[in-house]
Amino acid sequence: MAKTIVHTDKARTVPMYSQAVKAAGLVFVSGQGPYDPATGEVVGTTIQEQARQSLTNVAAILAAAGSSLEKVVSATFLLGDESDFDGLNEEWVRWFPTDPPARQGARLPARPKNIRISIGVIAEA
Repeated sequence: MAKTIVHTDKARTVPMYSQAVKAAGLVFVSGQGPYDPATGEVVGTTIQEQARQSLTNVAAILAAAGSSLEKVVSATFLLGDESDFDGLNEEWVRWFPTDPPARQGARLPARPKNIRISIGVIAEA
């Protein structure tokens, strides 16, 4: 099975892993934090702002892979604090208003400075 590494300058990812990998008709997007792609700085202080930026980064990577948020079949989110769950859901429905993907969540095992959330997805290519 062939795989293709996906990269775009419209999102920022830690250099130790790929932004996404395309394989088997799917796009596997690594967890995206709320980083501004131009500066690398964390965007926002609220969970809504950070979820918005994380999903903006996910959308940019999916576009680079020839996919989109509409093709997301599964999502995983990691929260820094479980009290952010309601705020995440508030932002989530703006991005996935109908037919949302399957989703699971957990608490961030380590919390980089000022990061409240990381979101990874699997989408159809």
